[in-house]
Amino acid sequence: MNVQGETRLVQAPGTSTTPGYMPGFGNDFETEALPGALPVGMNSPQKVNYGLYGEQLSGTAFTDVRPERTWCYRIRPSVKHSRRYARIDLPRFRSAPDIHADVTSLGQYRWDPIPHSGEALTWLTGMRTMTTAGDVHTQVGMASHVYLVTESMVDDYFFSADSEMLVVPQEGRLRFATELGVIDLEPKEIAILPRGLVYRVEVLEGPCRGFVCENYGQKFELPGRGPIGANCMANPRDFKAPVAAFEDREIPSTVTVKWCGQFHRTEIGQSPLDVVAWHGNYAPLKYDLRTYCPVGAILFDHPDPSIFTVLTAPSGQAGTANIDFVLFRERWMVMEDTFRPPWYHKNIMSELMGNIYGQYDAKPHGFVPGGISLHNMMLPHGPDREAFEKASNAELGPEKLGETMSFMFETRFPQQLTRFAGEEAPLQDDYVDCWASLEKKFDGTPGRK
Repeated sequence: MNVQGETRLVQAPGTSTTPGYMPGFGNDFETEALPGALPVGMNSPQKVNYGLYGEQLSGTAFTDVRPERTWCYRIRPSVKHSRRYARIDLPRFRSAPDIHADVTSLGQYRWDPIPHSGEALTWLTGMRTMTTAGDVHTQVGMASHVYLVTESMVDDYFFSADSEMLVVPQEGRLRFATELGVIDLEPKEIAILPRGLVYRVEVLEGPCRGFVCENYGQKFELPGRGPIGANCMANPRDFKAPVAAFEDREIPSTVTVKWCGQFHRTEIGQSPLDVVAWHGNYAPLKYDLRTYCPVGAILFDHPDPSIFTVLTAPSGQAGTANIDFVLFRERWMVMEDTFRPPWYHKNIMSELMGNIYGQYDAKPHGFVPGGISLHNMMLPHGPDREAFEKASNAELGPEKLGETMSFMFETRFPQQLTRFAGEEAPLQDDYVDCWASLEKKFDGTPGRK
């Protein structure tokens, strides 16, 4: 099914119908869709050009060490886009805590891709929450979702007051028409949608399926590289913020707000995407995962997967993240006398993995593109027997691990299965049996391997 996007936004001068972008992570950007719309040398002039209203969108406290905020110059102040709210129900879009006594989260789990049903679904009605962790009310933890989208939102808009959203497409192409500009997104790319940002999601090529990490806590940032130094991993220049774009449309519209895990809708008489110019460091971003440069061991032993961290959301406890977003992509394996796939382990972090495309080296069967696995905190996991035997007996030499891209949403909190994940999603009941055929190899003979 192919659905043409509905965007009618006016972009910055000199750009085409293809969205324009500005490079950098955490930069102070400035952009205008009409010449002279952006005040120079000040934020809040007595009168803004074109009869615009000045308004600040803040993503941190004013007194933060480095406040994140963006000044918007818009056709109407956003109070005109917020009227009386009515509660609505989106039963499969859940927030933490979402714990059910009859749904067991203790275990090693894997799901086949959530199938398309043929039902017409938008970004909101097609969201399927798999796990929740922490507490949305105290702004710690996260939720993981799968989205199934077949239809564009038409004169319908959304923002989350609870969280920023990390979007990881697996199938199809989406357009995020936001207050601050347009982001087109396809598989092998990701987007970060800040808390409080209003947007509409359109289908460019469908049906669409992908993953969302909803971050309740501190914002995603680039991880410290430590001894790795200044280069490799994700580089700031490869993140792209959209140029200014706006709509001036007088048409009945709705805005849905996610607030403390509940959904409310308000009816307004115009499009809320009316920011003509903006400057600041609080903005949506996209990133091409193919520009991620992995690093690894070049002599022996298998490094920790933390070296594959693309983004991290701090928890307040140094070295222990609220969320890490980790990428396992194509790379060379050259370690000598080393078991190269991920080793057997258990740790304090809870790991939800998704497969974007290809084959994951520790699970050659069953973990297919669009599939999901969950290994909760302190539960052992690792390669199945086939992967173990192959890696233990391979003739080692430089080997290119190709045609693979999987990711992990990792958190310090236990991830609780939603009722959808436990009862409706296509759970592989036999997943835990992938380790059943591992055999005892112990031999006490001295010197035997």
